[in-house]
Amino acid sequence: MLPTAWKGRVPSRARSSPVFAHYLRRIIKWRQMDIEYTFWQMLHLCRSPKVVYQHTKYHKQTKNQWARDDPAFVVILSLFMVISSSAYCAAYDRSFGHAVFTVISVVLFHFLLSGIALVTCCWFFTNAYLREDSCNSHVVEQHVEWMYALDVHCNSFFPAFILLYVKAKSDHLSTSK
Repeated sequence: MLPTAWKGRVPSRARSSPVFAHYLRRIIKWRQMDIEYTFWQMLHLCRSPKVVYQHTKYHKQTKNQWARDDPAFVVILSLFMVISSSAYCAAYDRSFGHAVFTVISVVLFHFLLSGIALVTCCWFFTNAYLREDSCNSHVVEQHVEWMYALDVHCNSFFPAFILLYVKAKSDHLSTSK
């Protein structure tokens, strides 16, 4: 039987992963994004989230990676947030500078930076304390990928975005007129 760990070898989770760098490079390449699949995921996150997570399991089986390799979901959700907050600012804001600040703060602070901080804390906590150590040498060591934790954040943020940023603001606009 071959050993599962060797003292001179760096564990797989400690090696630098080119996945995140590849993910960031694909953000600027619009033609490589799977927009249709992203809209399908967004629709099913609101109707039946179980279907999205079943497809995530299929993705793990075919590509051996839990996380999306396509940044289209983050890009489209950010664009939706820009459109929603711009519409809100057009209706209620008196200053263009404040409107720009509001749009940037919604995307950067509400979604990206607070999400990245939360994802990193949950990812660390999960890998440090919630994994089960197996003494069986036939089991592959599992850990939560940081990119998958980011996907979970995006998946959970989208329905909240629809309820809080789109629905609530449209209700507010219709009752104020």
